[in-house]
Amino acid sequence: MSNLERNPAELLCPPEAGADPAIAVLQPRDVPLGGPRAMNVRRTLPQRGRTTIGAWCFADHYGPDDVATSGGMVVPPHPHTGLQTVSWLFEGEIEHRDSTGSHEMVRPGAVNLMTAGRGISHSEVSTPQTTRLHGVQLWVALPDDSRHVAPFFEHAEIDEVPVDDAVVRVFAGSLPGVDAEASVSLFSPLVGAQIELPAGGEAWIELDPSFEHGLLVDLGPVGVTIAALDGEADDPDQLVPLAETGRTATLARSELGYLPVGHEGVRLRAADAPVRVILLGGVPFDEALVMWWNFIGRDHDEIVEFRRQWQADVVGRDNPDGRFGDVTGYDGAPLPAPELPTVHLKPRR
Repeated sequence: MSNLERNPAELLCPPEAGADPAIAVLQPRDVPLGGPRAMNVRRTLPQRGRTTIGAWCFADHYGPDDVATSGGMVVPPHPHTGLQTVSWLFEGEIEHRDSTGSHEMVRPGAVNLMTAGRGISHSEVSTPQTTRLHGVQLWVALPDDSRHVAPFFEHAEIDEVPVDDAVVRVFAGSLPGVDAEASVSLFSPLVGAQIELPAGGEAWIELDPSFEHGLLVDLGPVGVTIAALDGEADDPDQLVPLAETGRTATLARSELGYLPVGHEGVRLRAADAPVRVILLGGVPFDEALVMWWNFIGRDHDEIVEFRRQWQADVVGRDNPDGRFGDVTGYDGAPLPAPELPTVHLKPRR
């Protein structure tokens, strides 16, 4: 998805609030993505106090929207650099086209992952039969040694795996204790998963303690309790949760609970309503990034050059075979880049 903010000078949210020594609760920011019937999203990454969770650097949560009222998703061809886009739906259907020649639908239960690398352009349009649109759009920052790879696109169907009372779908990387791994390419250790609980259900979700994690709530509220694992078991594969530690939070819909490294699991509990959360995690990303509009780079001048090439080569039609290529099959003009801010863009870690 494009970042269509009218003033994308900083991809930042307000400072995180409600911090707890174990679980920090990050509040979303409502962002209208432009147009006469602006599609609104709730953005929880990046924040002023938290730019990334692992290499996950952008999280927009949207819907459920009545397409008859909202107009659905109509995003013309637009560019990306230095990142991967991860599209995951709860309801609806979106048609994807990109400059590598890929043409694919994304539907609930399947993931679309697009690696921008050195540069790509793509369009996203909700299909005519879609009446409700509901999902998340996620970005992954590529590490410096991989961010100039040739662009490519992948689509994968994701299986359900039962974990206690929960149903888990791992759509990126792998999750300890879940016998499933998404067959899409990653360039740093990551996990992305959907976890669903029925009303009154609970599940112990094992975590990689070398990862930091975030829990983005789509349906809630959800009770989250950090627990230790019993390290005295003879068989490491038979470790069991200890009693609750007292480090507990209740996360409301659209909030994101952040857990730093060092946690081996969480217990999730649903009250009298079903729960659905998106789990994001990864090894802390230690590179400084400049994120502006739909570009990720490493310094101000790089972003300026990406914008110049997009405006000249694609919008101006000087070289449609340049860095960003050409999206065939989309009936319309590409999206012009906003004006750059008057301040120097600073890398953020």
